[in-house]
Amino acid sequence: MINSMLTPWLVVAVPLLGALLGVAVWSQPEKLKAWSVTVTLGSLLAVIVSFLTLTGSTEGLLFVLLLPLAASVSLLGQPVHQDHRLAWVGTLVFLGMGLGILTLPSPIGAIALTLLLGLITFVLYWHHDPFWGPSWVGIGTYGLGTLCAGIAAMTNSAIPSLLACMILLPLIPFHYGYVAALTRLPGSLSPFTVLLLPAIGLHKLAALIPAISEFETLPVIVLALSGALYGAIKALAQSRVRLLLAYGSLSFFSLLWWFVATSRNVSPQSAVFLGSLSLVTAGLLLAWQVIRTRYGDDVDPRAISGLAAQMPQFAVLISLLALAAMGLPPFGVFAGFMGLLFALPMTLSIAPFVVAIAWLAASWYILDLVQGLLFGHKRLELRYEDVRQSEFAALLIVVIIMFALGLAPTNLFEGAPRISGTGAIMEPVSWNR
Repeated sequence: MINSMLTPWLVVAVPLLGALLGVAVWSQPEKLKAWSVTVTLGSLLAVIVSFLTLTGSTEGLLFVLLLPLAASVSLLGQPVHQDHRLAWVGTLVFLGMGLGILTLPSPIGAIALTLLLGLITFVLYWHHDPFWGPSWVGIGTYGLGTLCAGIAAMTNSAIPSLLACMILLPLIPFHYGYVAALTRLPGSLSPFTVLLLPAIGLHKLAALIPAISEFETLPVIVLALSGALYGAIKALAQSRVRLLLAYGSLSFFSLLWWFVATSRNVSPQSAVFLGSLSLVTAGLLLAWQVIRTRYGDDVDPRAISGLAAQMPQFAVLISLLALAAMGLPPFGVFAGFMGLLFALPMTLSIAPFVVAIAWLAASWYILDLVQGLLFGHKRLELRYEDVRQSEFAALLIVVIIMFALGLAPTNLFEGAPRISGTGAIMEPVSWNR
């Protein structure tokens, strides 16, 4: 019984303690990065062992398993530089807090969420990227999220909880924080929060959705369909890659909101879709980090071409990520989306047309981006260098996970967030059965 009570705390403590011990090698960036990656792998091992020994099953494992993996690839994909040290340690702190939110019982998990949103607000305020500048709307959005999470923790009120979910799992008009996180958080924090925050949002939404009436979901459906169109159009108009990925993923997250609000159900397919979409977005951010490392933060993607012949490993990996991001089989985005689509009755409404437009737009802007980078004339002024070992490992792991989520049987994720007909069963992960 004591071991059962201590296990979630130990899983949370691994990355938090690792972040604290990382101070010992703070002056040595290479060792600090290697230590941070090792800690994420240790966290992954702790999660697996805890589930297998205490529950004997994989119930509830999906997001808790994906978080250490996402942290690991986010760290691997960053170049070694002293300016990234704080982001590496911050990734471990975010990982520990995320695992606490998903595994620890209320009110501890709710308090951890309030602290996490407050910390992100502070980082966005404190860290000013000279290329992007501060996003005051994004800072204000996460400040509102911190307030809503705090009120929800104290009062268990549905409205603040729903607003917090709309900020975590971005939905217009509360998407500015998500866009700021993708474009302005330093180093490895940006690709990691792509999964961390939406996963927490879906986790909270699963417990909240039964308390919302069918009439109250109508505004959410309208916002979701509007957000899908808005995100797709904004992505088509972007020349900056990180903004393109932010608005493109917003479009697909809005479709997930539409599925959840229409069915009033958070199914295993929802978790697969969200996990796949978040990871492939993180993978494309890491692929763009490869370009930024070589040519600078302010590089125009239209000034880069001919990479297919000069950087063949990078070309293969980013092509596979692009296929996954466009929602093609056999990757996880396709599997999750098809599972959601077939679960809903198809009626004559505007919704199927919005889904089709968002899907076609994603195929256009992702394909246009990758085609522009890989093909065209070789530019003599560019220095071509294929992916390094750590970059290759990070991108390859993301591709493998995409394959695994697309090919794994659905019943493997029966413990993922879902709502049964009798009520919510998406509670914090059970460790003492």
